[in-house]
Amino acid sequence: MNGIFIIAHTPLASALRQCVLHVFPDCADTVAALDVQPNVPPEESLAQARMMLRMLGTPGALVVTDVFGATPCNVAQRLVDGVRSKLITGVNLPMLLRTVSYRHESLDALISRAMIGATQGVIQVAVTAPQNQARRQHHDQDHRDHQQ
Repeated sequence: MNGIFIIAHTPLASALRQCVLHVFPDCADTVAALDVQPNVPPEESLAQARMMLRMLGTPGALVVTDVFGATPCNVAQRLVDGVRSKLITGVNLPMLLRTVSYRHESLDALISRAMIGATQGVIQVAVTAPQNQARRQHHDQDHRDHQQ
């Protein structure tokens, strides 16, 4: 089973982990989060990340970060080895939910699942504005329509 390690600007990493645990409460031992604090030297964040990755205790780990080129991603790039741990940036909740669902697959398959979940989870939803909707057939006694 692979671990999932979220490294992001504070408080995003912890917030994403909490969302994942809301849906999959049984995966608490295999999902870790490191909130990178402002004004903390990258070396300190890297040391903490190394310790947390070891504590996951899984044979493989997918490390995900929020923004490419930012401090969390730079720390993660120094953390992963490309064999037992791999890195994806641009984390979002659909990516994480899919990743947790398939964490038992190989690390390479997990990366593919994560990328698909991330992109398919971003959808434009067409919504009709209330003023363009058909009027209700039933009116209140004052003959006014109310928005709900």
